[in-house]
Amino acid sequence: MARTLSITGGKTALLGALFFLGYFLFQVPGMLAAKRFSCTRLVFGALIGWGVLAALTGMLRPFWLLAIDRLLLGVAESFIFPALLLLLTRWFTRAERSRANTMLMLGNPVTVLWMSAITGYLIQEFGWQHTFIFEGIPSVLFAVVWILVMRDSPKEARWFPREAAEHLAAKLELDQKAIPQVSQASTLSLRAALLRGDVVLLSFQYFCWSLGVYGFVLWLPTIVRQGASLGMGKTGLVSAAPYVAAIVLMLLVSHISDRTQRRREMVWPPLLIAGVAMMGSFLLAPYGFLGAFLCLIVAGGCMYAPYGPFFAIFPERIPQSRVGEVMALVNSAGALGGFAGTYLVGLLQSVTGNSRAGFLLMSLSLVLSAVLTFLLPKQPKPAQQLEAAHV
Repeated sequence: MARTLSITGGKTALLGALFFLGYFLFQVPGMLAAKRFSCTRLVFGALIGWGVLAALTGMLRPFWLLAIDRLLLGVAESFIFPALLLLLTRWFTRAERSRANTMLMLGNPVTVLWMSAITGYLIQEFGWQHTFIFEGIPSVLFAVVWILVMRDSPKEARWFPREAAEHLAAKLELDQKAIPQVSQASTLSLRAALLRGDVVLLSFQYFCWSLGVYGFVLWLPTIVRQGASLGMGKTGLVSAAPYVAAIVLMLLVSHISDRTQRRREMVWPPLLIAGVAMMGSFLLAPYGFLGAFLCLIVAGGCMYAPYGPFFAIFPERIPQSRVGEVMALVNSAGALGGFAGTYLVGLLQSVTGNSRAGFLLMSLSLVLSAVLTFLLPKQPKPAQQLEAAHV
């Protein structure tokens, strides 16, 4: 793209980063719209908009139009993830939530895994313009499947047995009673929910985490191609390796989290390991590609591993009436971190001519996210909460 459109390294980084700016700006408004109207319909519209805008990336030529398109692409996607997280709180109980979140989040590494390989060959065979068009079409097609199948709650889904829907609703209501009563008060305002100490801390944590993740995701192929001197097709295959580790670790960590009902303790250790592995890649880069890349595999796997238990934290601390807005706020902080990570890692690559400074930045941000998670106050166990609620 940079060569075809004569875009400088700084502008290339900006195009990637503008996506996250649009993603950041509309998180909370998107969640408010989802709660007021319909999660499923909002996601339907966003999927169509996202597919069209992604395809336009391959058609537009002026830089300013590309910049607007990338910004709007982020806006379209900003409605999807918070709405899906809110839907999961209506469909899955506390005992299942970490695994449910993980199955949702697995869409990221699983798709990157096989698309890393396919995209490299698509670009090689058809060019980057056609590749954007090809990869925008599935979003529009899936939007049709989505609106035909998905509903806002089990009681609205005709394919879900009525007795099972009523049983699930009762269990979800019991889960809500387990939330500390100070947070469960009906007078809890939106402002009070968003300014809670644990919510603010988790917002900073997710900013640092996302800075590391998105810098890694968007610049890994470039780093691999430069370090291993591979062609575009082989770069896609090699870049897929960290996502294999991510899939395995996400499933393992979410299973342990649901089985033990531990959330915080399943988040900060993988992030700390990811930060140390990124630092290892930074230190080993001058001595050869292999050692640095093996560290990248560990880092990629560990930085994805805690997503399930992380997003299970919020419904266990915040009442259903406000959990959607809180998750949207935290996710918007993550989008801002994605903007910073994408832009800064790309800028450092452009300025220094190598990837080592970017590795260092991502490493430090992941270690800081681990420390912030460790500082999160512990929640009482569910049995203790229910006992307190009855007293």
